[in-house]
Amino acid sequence: MTGYGKTVLQLPSKKISIELKSLNSKNLDLNTRMPSAYRIKELEIRKLIANRLVRGKIDFSLYVELTGEETSSKINQSVVKEYMKQLRQIATGEDTHLLKMAIGLPDAITTERDDVDEDEWAMIKEEIDTTLDKISTYRADEGAILKEDFSARVDTIKKLLDEVIAMDPERIDGVRARLEKGIADIKEKVDENRFEQELVYYIEKFDITEEKVRLENHLDYFLKALNSKDSNGKKLGFIGQEMGREINTIGSKSNYAPMQKLVVQMKDELEKIKEQLLNVL
Repeated sequence: MTGYGKTVLQLPSKKISIELKSLNSKNLDLNTRMPSAYRIKELEIRKLIANRLVRGKIDFSLYVELTGEETSSKINQSVVKEYMKQLRQIATGEDTHLLKMAIGLPDAITTERDDVDEDEWAMIKEEIDTTLDKISTYRADEGAILKEDFSARVDTIKKLLDEVIAMDPERIDGVRARLEKGIADIKEKVDENRFEQELVYYIEKFDITEEKVRLENHLDYFLKALNSKDSNGKKLGFIGQEMGREINTIGSKSNYAPMQKLVVQMKDELEKIKEQLLNVL
């Protein structure tokens, strides 16, 4: 599911920004960005996020901005002086120019890696939880909108199915009429009893009673799972597949243009449901 959350932790000498973004994905795909000093906590951060967000393409970012006098980068004076001494031997110029060249050479700047202070980490961890709360709220709001959309589309499919059911006797009469006309056009005498038996057998092949009942059950089950408090995204996906199977069978058996038009409309609604199911946990 899509979502976004951000918090800022202000410490005496630094400002730490924590940001979480999520996009649709069938599984959990977590990407983290943070300064090297905090990599020691990456596994713990991943567990915190996985336990809360479960699913989605997640981007986690931790930014550190130094606001005090502290810095982890130091000028390696002995190395810089040696560089300048060597540069004077092969080039002429002011010391300021040579210094600019020396600073850009390897090992002129060293970065001290400090361990993460546990008190600081406790505050960062609390901010991560707060950020997770924000992105979860964002997702919940989106989920409420999706729930309304799913309910409306299932209701539309139910109404279309009611039209199919109401049209079914007309369809069967049409099939019977076409067969009788075909026999009449042949201008051959047939055994009426045998013809009736064959007609009943043929029409039974086009019977969609079982499909109608199963589709109604699937629609009701979908709404029941949708209203559950549990995480049912995958279950809804499975039910959607079963709904599609019944709709396709009704379409293949209908052999009646007005009914097939309704089937196409049901398929269209179901496809829109399937597209949005990727957003559901």
